[in-house]
Amino acid sequence: MEKLTKRLWASFLLLGLMGQFAWTIENMYFNVFLYNTISTDPSFIAAMVAASAIVATLSTLFIGSLSDRVGKRKVFICGGYIIWGLSTMAFGLINVQHAAAWFPALNAVSTAAMMVVIMDCIMTFFGSTANDAAFNAYVTDVTNDKIRGKVESVLAVLPLISMLIIFGGFDAMTKQGHWNQFFGIFGCLVTLTGLASIFLLKDSHVAAKKEPFFKNLVAGFRPSVIRGNPALYLTLSAFALFSCAVQIFFPYLIIYMQNYLLIENYAIVLGIVLLLASLISVIGGRFIDRIGKLNFVLPAAAVMFIGLLGMFFVRGAALVIVTGTVMMGGYMLVTAALSASIRDFTPKDSVGEFQGIRMIFAVMLPMIIGPSIGAAVIKNSGNTYTDLGVVKSVPTPAIFLASAAALLLIFIPIILLKRRSKNENSLGR
Repeated sequence: MEKLTKRLWASFLLLGLMGQFAWTIENMYFNVFLYNTISTDPSFIAAMVAASAIVATLSTLFIGSLSDRVGKRKVFICGGYIIWGLSTMAFGLINVQHAAAWFPALNAVSTAAMMVVIMDCIMTFFGSTANDAAFNAYVTDVTNDKIRGKVESVLAVLPLISMLIIFGGFDAMTKQGHWNQFFGIFGCLVTLTGLASIFLLKDSHVAAKKEPFFKNLVAGFRPSVIRGNPALYLTLSAFALFSCAVQIFFPYLIIYMQNYLLIENYAIVLGIVLLLASLISVIGGRFIDRIGKLNFVLPAAAVMFIGLLGMFFVRGAALVIVTGTVMMGGYMLVTAALSASIRDFTPKDSVGEFQGIRMIFAVMLPMIIGPSIGAAVIKNSGNTYTDLGVVKSVPTPAIFLASAAALLLIFIPIILLKRRSKNENSLGR
């Protein structure tokens, strides 16, 4: 299959974009919601990101294997999206006043912060069921290595389009404190997408696996499986190092622009950056399959590295747009090339179960390690301000320098992969 039908493209775009609306809110606005309305302690943000990453990974591992077992993806996609949206709406109910009323014997601020963390985990379970496990497996089922670079370059743009729409059209609601309406709108859209996908989506009809469920669940952890798929695990390691670098700065990006750079119109700045980075990703995606996915990774990582260094030095909105575009454009291209490579190297008869393994490398480990490094950098910078007697930590440009240093580690697995590929070609494999 070298071309996808219009119906498949419509499925990818609708499910992909609406899922990214929910993930954008989860990855960026839950942090801002927690920081602005409950507590400015970055440790709560790091704890929330880490907890949701663990839940996402376990959910994807379990549901991915279960979808292989039953040979169906659609039921998990549709049902997951419906409840994913409903759980997103529930965040509007959480505040310090409600926490004090519901749990009067406990510290209201800490309790409200933990309620956000717990609700984030609930929302993440259904999101990972629908998107990370079932939808990602579905995309792998219905594509092949000739078109995956193109498909991934489009899917990689959807998070940026999501951020562009939310920043441009709805960020003002968060500034005005209308969190109920904000969460309600996007929760409703995700739920409606789940309902619409019942009629739009055609199941991929993968063959149901007959092995015991637990055997499938843990297959990706077996030494024999790892030895049998070295290219896959090296690529996953590269993605883990790359994602760790991203998570050092990403959860704190809006807070940094608001409270360190003092850019009032940061939504416009981010919107321009995301639009330009999206164009870079779509144009660059045309060359991923032609040049070779692994050949594409290091130049794209170099572009992101330059952007990160630029973000460390720049202060004004205009220069942030320039360096931010370079940074995010490189980020999207690395994401597309590595994601497509992971799909290529994933065993065709175990696509669902390997979504959980992918999540360990791409989400869980990076979202535990990265934000913790970012929080340590922020706390050690000593940059604070006092608001109504409360000392608040402020992210500093050092988070971009730490991210750039971490990104250099991606060279190790990519060089090993390229050497392996060269050796295999010389042997005529």
